[in-house]
Amino acid sequence: MTLHLVTGGSGFIGARVARRLHERGDRVRVIDRIRDPGLPSAIDFRQGSICDGAMVADAMRGVDIVHHHAALVAQSGAGRRYREVNVEGSRTVALEAVRAGVGAMIHLSSTSIYGMPPPGAITAQTVPHPFEAYGRSKLEAEGIIADICEAARMPLITIRPRVTLGGGRLGIYQILFQWIAEGRRLYIIGDGKNRQQFIHVDDLIDFYMLALAQERPGTYNVGTDRFGTLREDLETLIRHAGSASRIVGLPVGPAIAALATLRALRLSPLVAWQYRTYHRDCHFDVAPLKAIGWKARYSNAAMLAESYDWFLTHRHAITMASAHRSRLPQRAIGLIRRLS
Repeated sequence: MTLHLVTGGSGFIGARVARRLHERGDRVRVIDRIRDPGLPSAIDFRQGSICDGAMVADAMRGVDIVHHHAALVAQSGAGRRYREVNVEGSRTVALEAVRAGVGAMIHLSSTSIYGMPPPGAITAQTVPHPFEAYGRSKLEAEGIIADICEAARMPLITIRPRVTLGGGRLGIYQILFQWIAEGRRLYIIGDGKNRQQFIHVDDLIDFYMLALAQERPGTYNVGTDRFGTLREDLETLIRHAGSASRIVGLPVGPAIAALATLRALRLSPLVAWQYRTYHRDCHFDVAPLKAIGWKARYSNAAMLAESYDWFLTHRHAITMASAHRSRLPQRAIGLIRRLS
């Protein structure tokens, strides 16, 4: 029976991967700083950090496939710690996987490695050019893992997902959902005519499992194929919610400058990767994914509606500490909310 090791296996995506592997009958081991209470008891949980080489080496014993998800996310604004965890932690995971004789590795990366999204679809030919610390750390981690795996002839699958939604996803989306639930005005940067693509966590994992089953090494950009403009998708969500919210576009330059100032003063939860890109087109060409037999089940509208409904049902009982599964302090943004 195959033994899988999932680093970051209590995170929003990592926990879903761990459960899916367990449900199909494989053995699963998880490394994370906290245990997701929803993980089945049969999953072997190792508490710790990927920066702890001895702990990682011990967790690698007997492992057949490594799924590397552990990272400090963009929302953490971790600064120099991105190098410690995202870069050097990834190096430790890859090196210990080779030393343990692991058969293959899957690495969850990020759209942020592309930096400022170009006009039109991001394709396999789009050159990564991250502009902030998180994106740079994820791109560097990709290169380190690829070099180690290539030298050891270990098959590697790298997956770069678009913004991932589904029941349980909070983070900055908790702010959006709360404002809609309260009928507040929704402020966006620009006119909202840009196209922002998302991916449902279940669709992402469907592709993930397909690439794994087909033993298909490579780098894959994953997003839904059904999405409109940002304004259209938000208006559809507002109608779904029966909310009195309305969308208010803000001038791009002044809005970005204001959000940058608030972030520097620690008065806003929004980081540069968010406020500098959310007014631009950002979507992947998913034709290569369809060519190997995958198709998304969820549109942007459907996954936003599901995520919003989950928020309404669970908002008074949210305690999970994973970055994408917990509430964010709104700070100065919260004052704007109360005045909206």
